Amino acid sequence: MLKRILVVLIIFISGTSIAQEGTTSPYSFYGIGELKFKGTAENRAMGGIGVLSDSIHLNLQNPAGLADLKLINYSVGASHRYLTLQTDSEKQKTSTTSLDYIAIGVPMGKFGASFGLIPYTSVGYQIDSSTDLATTRFTGTGGLNRAFLSLAYKVTPKFNVGIETSYNFGNIENISFHHINELQYGTREVNKADILGFSFKLGAFYKTMISEKLELSTSATYTPENDFVIENNKEISTVIENNSGNLLTVQTIESKEPNTNITFPSQYTIGAGIGQPKNWFVGAEYTGIETSNFENSAFSIAEVTYNDSSKFSLGGFFIPNYNSIGSYWERVVYRAGFRYEETGINIRGEDINEFGISFGVGLPVGRVFSNLNLGFEFGQRGTKNQGLVKENFFNTIISLSLNDRWFEKRYYD
Repeated sequence: MLKRILVVLIIFISGTSIAQEGTTSPYSFYGIGELKFKGTAENRAMGGIGVLSDSIHLNLQNPAGLADLKLINYSVGASHRYLTLQTDSEKQKTSTTSLDYIAIGVPMGKFGASFGLIPYTSVGYQIDSSTDLATTRFTGTGGLNRAFLSLAYKVTPKFNVGIETSYNFGNIENISFHHINELQYGTREVNKADILGFSFKLGAFYKTMISEKLELSTSATYTPENDFVIENNKEISTVIENNSGNLLTVQTIESKEPNTNITFPSQYTIGAGIGQPKNWFVGAEYTGIETSNFENSAFSIAEVTYNDSSKFSLGGFFIPNYNSIGSYWERVVYRAGFRYEETGINIRGEDINEFGISFGVGLPVGRVFSNLNLGFEFGQRGTKNQGLVKENFFNTIISLSLNDRWFEKRYYD
């Protein structure tokens, strides 16, 4: 028992040191970065739907699903993104690897709980502009993380409720460099923002058998509007660029800027699905976010407006024979899905939308229904209109979902 707790703590502490996730998308320049998917690799392979809960998988999208857990669950996931960026005149390729989540779920009779760490937003871009007169470069790094604690309760055998509380923390660094070619020195401005704040989410699940074999699942979540505090620091330097392209500081002026607030918009998700337990499932989900209420005095940008955003997801799974003894591949979970998202960002009159098609497998490992999950997703975001960037991406996702019993009575040692 003690060894397991120590292992859990070591994994969690090590995870916090690498949870600050990276991205290479130029669209992470806007707002406080690119919003990350909050869910497991299993959800992601099914188009991102979270309208599904069972006794052996962790649900990071709806806290109410935790009341269905019957085993201790350790979940950790990572992904690799291969990205092609296109404009009317250029084409570039880049990639990044990141930790997606680390979490633990604990069943407690009619209650269920989980805690963990997950990236919320990510910033990582470099934008260059050169003319015969001057050179300008914008770079950004950082993002926002969430440490969360969730609790669920099974009100009736068919109905669960849950709540998730999160502490959001992180920092973003935006750097601009400007150099007039005829001059020896250039100017670099560094804006650092430390972001802190609490948030919470409410969730509900309802499942019922509508025939001898078919089960109906429905879910709903709601996240109220939240205000976070931003601690701002600015640094302006006179710099010179050496032959290797590195900037050497000649003189620096640092200043502590006034704290500002950022208002994160409220959002809701509703979903429904139907299937035969332990055999197949198909579900759909809709998410609405009041992004038009997005307020951020520290990150206002010209030619950018925020509209209400939305996302539609469709997906499911199929297991040929979950208790097959003769064939391993009949116990494999096959998943697939589709999603379409209106991000709510409008740049120069162009809406930035995104879609993705995903598929994957859950491979049984060890005992007590543990799984190694592999997923793949390809899709597109943005447009080349108005001098913008179109992104084509291919994501590879891998995760472990490990189950165990902590309080099992043993008759032999």
